[in-house]
Amino acid sequence: MHHPRTPLRAVTRLALTAIAPLTLLHCAFEAAAAKEKQDGKASAAGAEASTLPSYPRVNLAPAYKIVPNWARVPAGAKKAAVPSIIVDNSGNIWAHVRSNPAVQVFSPDGRFIKGWEAESPRAVPHGIGFDPGGNVWLVDAGLHTVSKFSPQGARLQTLGVAGEAGADEKHFNSPTGIAFTPDGNIFISDGYGNSRVVHYDSDGRYVKAWGKLGVAPGEFSIPHAIASDSKGRLYVADRNNVRIQVYDQEGTLLDSWQNIVVPWTFHMNAKDELWVCGSSPMQWSVDAKYPTAPLGCPPKDQVLVKFNTSGRVLEVHTFPKGEDDREKPGDLNWFHGIALDRDENLYAGDIIGKRLQKFERIKE
Repeated sequence: MHHPRTPLRAVTRLALTAIAPLTLLHCAFEAAAAKEKQDGKASAAGAEASTLPSYPRVNLAPAYKIVPNWARVPAGAKKAAVPSIIVDNSGNIWAHVRSNPAVQVFSPDGRFIKGWEAESPRAVPHGIGFDPGGNVWLVDAGLHTVSKFSPQGARLQTLGVAGEAGADEKHFNSPTGIAFTPDGNIFISDGYGNSRVVHYDSDGRYVKAWGKLGVAPGEFSIPHAIASDSKGRLYVADRNNVRIQVYDQEGTLLDSWQNIVVPWTFHMNAKDELWVCGSSPMQWSVDAKYPTAPLGCPPKDQVLVKFNTSGRVLEVHTFPKGEDDREKPGDLNWFHGIALDRDENLYAGDIIGKRLQKFERIKE
């Protein structure tokens, strides 16, 4: 008996018609199983939560909060970068500012006390420090000088030759920072043009220099700041190399703290705790807005790190990275200036943000 051949399309339709209910049934089964599994997880999580203790809500980590509109700058002062800050023994805050007055002194509550102007339009303020006698030293990367002033602003001494860059014992090339050992010896990080540390005695007489451009231990790529502890050990911010190098006064390398922070500036307190501002470790990149800038410009974030003298990290604080020309109170944009008072309140200056801000320390 002859059976007519069923067309292939008809066979396919019949097969799909038979399979479709099975597929729907399988999907419904999987959905139900998934819901049961999810409900089980929720029940387990609820049961686990009900067995957890009532945690003590005690704030053990210190923090910082902004003090809005703190610095009452003098009338007519131009908004400018604040690269360096220091606190004197009376608790007053001294800022070395890229404007006039170039030195601005504030009371702890932000009242402007006094200041004096830069003497040259080529000045590029970068560092500030007090020697053991209470004199004020200003580091100028534009003039290639490091100058000593009385607290009233009278110039007493100048190291380097104004307007002349060099690498010998009489010249600097864009110096960055200054430190004083307990016996009054002077150490200068020199700096952008030279990759070295220069040692002078307490009278400003040249002793020696060490360091060169490079990435090996004992070499520098922008020694951007320098500090001394109570034992006379020296800490150098080796900025482009993402490390802090520790030396004795002869220039012998004692230690190196690597890949923790891109160090910009230091504050050494009376307890030999080194506070470092900068950004978290970065690799080299080129930003169209800042094509010739060093490593970390612009920074991807803004951090403050406290170390003990053995390199152990004691605290880490982060701050919002401000958007250029849209910085908000509490933002930092190229965090460059740093000082802390006896209560560890923070005074922060930035370059692009062009502000001096106070942050109150919260301990509990």
